[in-house]
Amino acid sequence: MLNKKHLVLLASAGSMTLAGIATAQADVLEDTIERGAVQCGVSDGLPGFSAPDGDGNWQGLDVDVCRAVAAAVLGDADAVNYISLNAVERFTALQSGEVDVLSRNTTWTTTRDTTLGLNFAGVNFYDGIGFMVSRDLGINGAMELDGAAICIQTGTTTELNVADYFRANDMEFDPIVFDTSEQTVGGFQAGRCDVLTSDTSQLAALRIQLDDPEGAVILPEIISKEPLGPVVRQGDDTWFNIVKWSLFAMINAEEYGVTSENAEEMLNSENPDVARLLGQDGNYGEGMGLEADWAYNIISQVGNYAESFERNVGMGSPLEIERGVNALWNAGGFQYAPPIR
Repeated sequence: MLNKKHLVLLASAGSMTLAGIATAQADVLEDTIERGAVQCGVSDGLPGFSAPDGDGNWQGLDVDVCRAVAAAVLGDADAVNYISLNAVERFTALQSGEVDVLSRNTTWTTTRDTTLGLNFAGVNFYDGIGFMVSRDLGINGAMELDGAAICIQTGTTTELNVADYFRANDMEFDPIVFDTSEQTVGGFQAGRCDVLTSDTSQLAALRIQLDDPEGAVILPEIISKEPLGPVVRQGDDTWFNIVKWSLFAMINAEEYGVTSENAEEMLNSENPDVARLLGQDGNYGEGMGLEADWAYNIISQVGNYAESFERNVGMGSPLEIERGVNALWNAGGFQYAPPIR
């Protein structure tokens, strides 16, 4: 059996494969209950998605996924141990069992889904790669970036997508590579590059960290598809289902009008969809080893998807990101959760 040290060595050598990580799978649900907390891998500090506040409490859209899982499994959304991971180390930490779930602005791709021994449990934010430039440069679009020096974070899908975009448009660029998003925005602010590139949501988060946020502008072009969502190890279908349906519960709750403020009142709802969601008509958590009130605990303690989006990244937050494609399917967006029945 490969231990954590072996896995790290394989990863650093670039030979981390599905066969190389096919270790015996532990019962994550059982381990989580025994531990009394969910081990959740998050970013190294990305406002709106996962970052500690002034009191050291983690907050963000990705953090709310961790809290939802804890509420479903343990009945306590605060029963989470947050492990800060950069882009390079995040997958090894999940593969080795250091974390139970990775909820860290991570793009769902073929390679990540089929060769790393991992499963994506859904999409909590539909995103795309964009570009941010100094307003003083007077640049209005990405086609004006030929020859630009571009700050990029290593270990991300951004590197390949930007290279593809410039090659397809017969343009050149000079990549300035950093290990963390904090270093990347620092390089941009220090003038080491003309352009900062990342997912557009991250650009919004990084922009507010600048000394002069109004001095930077995010260009209108989005050059890729970046479906971001939580990730678990393959081989434990029960845990996979728990993380997946914790996210789906939040999305369904928005659709049915169940919020953290009215969840208790909605326990008396005559709407059969609401009754099933809140555990008043059957136990739809039983197949996951959960109590009937698993989704009620999520909604009452964390909120529905709209509540999470608005307070963390929406127009009521410093990021001021519009719902756009992250609106529900019946409101012109992509967010769509299978029914609880």
